[in-house]
Amino acid sequence: MLTFEQIKELIGLVSQNRLQGLELERSGFRLKIDGHQGQAPAAAYPAEAAAPLAAQHYTAAAPAAATVPAAAPPPSFTGAAAPAASPAPAGPPAGSHILTSPIVGTFYRSPSPDAPTFVEIGSRVKKGQVLCIIEAMKLMNEIESDVDGVIAEVYPQNAQAVEFGEPLFAIKAG
Repeated sequence: MLTFEQIKELIGLVSQNRLQGLELERSGFRLKIDGHQGQAPAAAYPAEAAAPLAAQHYTAAAPAAATVPAAAPPPSFTGAAAPAASPAPAGPPAGSHILTSPIVGTFYRSPSPDAPTFVEIGSRVKKGQVLCIIEAMKLMNEIESDVDGVIAEVYPQNAQAVEFGEPLFAIKAG
């Protein structure tokens, strides 16, 4: 089975090279990437994984197959208990770098509910420093700063669902 990062890379390659599509089968896992824009994604998973996903944006079909459009970012997961997304930010502070979510998941500002947050507005950060955690499919993914600077904005609320490419932090160089 491919990792999320490998699938994301394949989608990018199909999109960048304007391919009509790509089909890959490995160990009973089948992935089909359709290079045509504007189509809604349909994905199918093995029976044990299809039940929780069928209630979300995915629809279940034959086991061990997945179809993903190449030009669109990965679909978001929306659960009944997920808080509503905050409105899009008005714009980043001048001269700041925007750190975006590399994955779909739930944004957490601290390592545990009773722990202090990783960073606050005004915190000085170094490249590689952990800024938050995004939980995706029961895995906690530490999101690190990709630049040195000062946190100017924190866009999502704690425990908010975030989508791929959604702004997380504005970091001013300095």
